[in-house]
Amino acid sequence: QVQLVESGGGLVQPGGSRTLSCVASGFTFSRYRMNWYRQAPGQERDVVASITGTVGITHYADSVQGRFIISRDTVKNTVYLQMNNLKPEDTAVYYCNAQIWGRDYWGQGTQVTVSS
Repeated sequence: QVQLVESGGGLVQPGGSRTLSCVASGFTFSRYRMNWYRQAPGQERDVVASITGTVGITHYADSVQGRFIISRDTVKNTVYLQMNNLKPEDTAVYYCNAQIWGRDYWGQGTQVTVSS
């Protein structure tokens, strides 16, 4: 079955960097768009970055454009989110997502806290 397992969260100081990883299994990873979402307490879960299958075209939310980089390794079946110049407002649980045949699949989430 489809599984998405995130890792890499933790406490980061403002201005710092962190890279999240999501290992995917149970589907043909290279064919599907992969997304990173985040959800802060009391807020909706919003997409922050996406990367299409095959060609690897990327899209970013305005709030992270120029600071975050999404990438994928089709040999390791892993999607990454490199986060730079982190701000306190980036604090959230980050989720890996795949949309396969009209169904959403989610990882368990990884907490990122940006604080001094």
